Amino acid sequence: MLCMGIEGTAHTVGVGIVDSQCNILANIIKMYSPKKGGIHPREAANHHAEHIVSLISESTQEANIDYKDLDLVAFSQGPGLGPCLRTAATAARALSLSLDTPIIGVNHCVAHLEIGRKTENCENPVLLYVSGGNTQIIAFSNGKYRVFGETLDIGIGNMLDKFGRDLGLGFPSGAEIERLAEKGDKLLELPYSVKGMDVSFSGMLTAATYLIQKGNKKEDLCHSIQETAFAMLTEVTERAMAHTSIDEVLLGGGVASNKRLRGMLSTMAEARGAKFACPPQKLCIDNGAMIAWMGLIMFEGGVRMEISDTVVKQKFRTDEVDVSWR
Repeated sequence: MLCMGIEGTAHTVGVGIVDSQCNILANIIKMYSPKKGGIHPREAANHHAEHIVSLISESTQEANIDYKDLDLVAFSQGPGLGPCLRTAATAARALSLSLDTPIIGVNHCVAHLEIGRKTENCENPVLLYVSGGNTQIIAFSNGKYRVFGETLDIGIGNMLDKFGRDLGLGFPSGAEIERLAEKGDKLLELPYSVKGMDVSFSGMLTAATYLIQKGNKKEDLCHSIQETAFAMLTEVTERAMAHTSIDEVLLGGGVASNKRLRGMLSTMAEARGAKFACPPQKLCIDNGAMIAWMGLIMFEGGVRMEISDTVVKQKFRTDEVDVSWR
């Protein structure tokens, strides 16, 4: 069985093709990068609309298949930016109707979890999901993926990107912040905001912006914001593992590309005698292959949708999804 997945939640539009064994036959992305500032939803959607048809065509060529070989079309139904979600959904509906092929709308967050669970051979992990708009600690319980902790304000990726803009870095800023942090040798004091199982990053961002104005070195600022934010995430992840008695931790989402975050979680897991796993970088960032795999396992788990069921959900919660495939 072959599924085409169309991703379009924020700055990235992607198309992937995956079979029932999770062999990735194609996985192509295009990222919208504004000339200044952050993501403008309408401009990002226009970017996606400009590239999505060619990406669909390129993916079939890369997979060496015909459109008629597709058995299923999946798309990111949410959460995300409304204009971007609607662009991906429209493309998926048009493809499904023209090919007379079933369509499945999937939760973007759960897709990150499931592609990592499959590729890294994790049976039942606690997932630390870190991306631009989302920061959640997730584990499976009683038929759903439960959110054991999350950000109370902004996602870790958005916080780093806003901090990067204040430093004069480009968008997205994560990779450059990581590079500068490796050269920092001074840990500056920043708010450490852990509230039960939840975290908060807005106070840290405000304090870091103040330290920029005080003339601190970029390297020390990047080192400090990474160490503080990632320590917070590692703490709440470990607490979730202890609470659930789970001995696997899976890292997913765009910020999972950061080597320092991987290292801190790996050290924590090793100290607990637990397994740490993280997918390859190309599957950490938003991509169509994870959407395709999610669509396949949902379909094989008995999920069916009509076109009328494919309305996008900007605030699609992880814990709203009925996990019928487990």
